[in-house]
Order: sequence, then structure tokens, then C-alpha cells
Amino acid sequence: MDLDQLDLNPRIIAAIKKAKLKSIKEVLHFSGPDLQRLTGLSSPDVQYLLSTASSHLRGRSVVTALDLHRRKERFPEQHQRLSLGCPVLDGLLRGGLPLDGITELAGRSSAGKTQLALQLCLAVQFPRQYGGLEAGAIYVCTEDIFPSKRLQQLITQQQHLRTDVPGEVVRKIKFGDHIFIEHAADVDTLLACVSKKVPVLLSRGMARLLVIDSVAAPFRCESDGSAYAPRAWRLQALGAALRQLSAAYRSPVLCVNQVTEVVEEQSTAPGPSGAWEERLSPALGIAWSNQLLMRLMADRRRPEDALTTPDHPTRTLRVVFAPHLPPSTCSYTVTTQGVQGTPGTHSY
Repeated sequence: MDLDQLDLNPRIIAAIKKAKLKSIKEVLHFSGPDLQRLTGLSSPDVQYLLSTASSHLRGRSVVTALDLHRRKERFPEQHQRLSLGCPVLDGLLRGGLPLDGITELAGRSSAGKTQLALQLCLAVQFPRQYGGLEAGAIYVCTEDIFPSKRLQQLITQQQHLRTDVPGEVVRKIKFGDHIFIEHAADVDTLLACVSKKVPVLLSRGMARLLVIDSVAAPFRCESDGSAYAPRAWRLQALGAALRQLSAAYRSPVLCVNQVTEVVEEQSTAPGPSGAWEERLSPALGIAWSNQLLMRLMADRRRPEDALTTPDHPTRTLRVVFAPHLPPSTCSYTVTTQGVQGTPGTHSY
């Protein structure tokens, strides 16, 4: 950038040019004392020169809401989300899953985690105007066999679930042909799949969604009480590989996770001393939590709890943490059509 663009005293500009500094960037390459020696300027003059040059390159330091809105219209790809196939669930996540980063879906068994993962494998195949990415999905099973029967049931019900999409659009999509299934029973197989097989499908545009169901199973099978450090290192390696793939191919990563029940004493809660409560804690600890962009918790009320809290919803989806979302919840149901949020249950 030309030095004449700076609002400086002509005496300072003349001294800079005499020192054979031709641009603002060249000026900023030197420290204050070095510029004093090169130009012969005083210390206040050099400090004013550096602050003026850096402010010119930085531009306006204040960003208004209007600026952010205009950037969203200019760079729509950066604000795009993958729809969950339900307007209520999309409302909870302000559009759906971010395309860059790892989203964890944790919860009890039978809470509907796999159901929602399958629904996303179908939602990603819809055109962009309907919340999809017009590509397939990679589904990595680490525990059970792939639920193909349930997938076929969801495919046949897409026209009933996605009433926002014209019927001819739904009928044209060959959902079953664009879901690529892998099985990984141990950590080494999972790492090899993520580093070798998954990049091929993503780079060719054949898939834009990666699902791992579940991420905890391979690590729990190989758990050793004396091997915490190697396990943490492998968790970090897996997280780094998934984040790199997501960023490189603008493809969301969904990791289904198991939970453990932690019993804690209600020391600060009102009531008699010695009261206890159960809290769900996602598996794999802090080493894995640090790899995540967003954590969702799916919970299902147990039959024995229905007697004490009959008015509570059967299933709830909760945003535990996310950089762009406040902690919030909504209830949902799992039907033959898929996972559907219950209108009017969104709360903070």
C-alpha cells in the first residue's frame, strides 16, 4: 500500500522515503527503535507512524449488526446449515448442524440417537433450498449392525415427514444409493477408516456428512486402567482428523456417544441433607469434549420416573454447549415417519 494514503506530516513521509521504505507493510516490519535509526525521526513520531499504519491496515475496529448481516448475504456458504428434517429441531439449532466442526449427540439407550442420525443421512441428500447438501452420507458403525430395516422405513415415509418438499423432488432422490456404510469394531480400524476411506468419498463429492455411531464403543472395548495417556492421545488424533476433514470439505461430522450415570449429593439444593440425584455424563471425558464444536444431549424419561413426574415430556433434546447457541431444550417424539420436535416446547 502507498505511503501517501496515510494521514501523516509531510516531514515524516519524506523521512520514510529517504530511508527507502516504499510501503506500509515494509514500515511495519521494523520495530520502533529500528525505525528511529533508519529514519532519524523522534520516538513520538515513530509511535504515531506505527499506530497510523496499523490502523490503516486494520480498517474499522467496530463491526455493526448491519455489517454482519451484509456479510451473511455476501458469504452464504459460511452460514449454511444441514437441516435435521424437522422445523422444530432446526429452530432449536438455528438452522441445523454447522458444516464445519464435530457435533456430538449423547444420550441414554433408546433415546432416539440412531434414529436422528439416520434421518440426517436422508436430509443431507435434499437440494440446498430444502436444507440439504445434495450429497450422500458415510455411516460408520462401531457397535451394532447397520439398522437397514429402519432406514428403509424412513425412506418410505419421507414424503409424509418432509411436507415442505414437493413430492416429485422426494421421489427423484435415490436415498438408499447414497449412504455408504462401514464397520469399525476397534480403534485402529476406526482411525484407518477416517484417514483413508472417508477422504476418498468426501473429495469426490459423493458424501457431505459423516456419522460415527458410536464414538465411545471402540475405546471402551480397549479400556485399560493404566493406559489413560495413550487413550487420550488416540482420542485427540481422532478428533483432529475429523475436524480437518470437516473443515476441508465443509461437511458436518456427527458423533453419537454413550453416557454414564453419575450419582451426586444435592449439597446446595433445598431439602433434607443426604438427598441424591442422578446426572448423565457423556463418555470419553475431557480429552474428547475438547474436540467438539457442539454437544447435544438426547434424553428419554424412564418408566419408573413417569410415576413421579407425569407432566414431563417423554423425550427431550438439549443443547449443552455450542459457540453460536444458548443452552436450550425442546421435546420430541420418534414415530414411523422419523424424529419430530414438539411445537411450543422450545425453552431456555
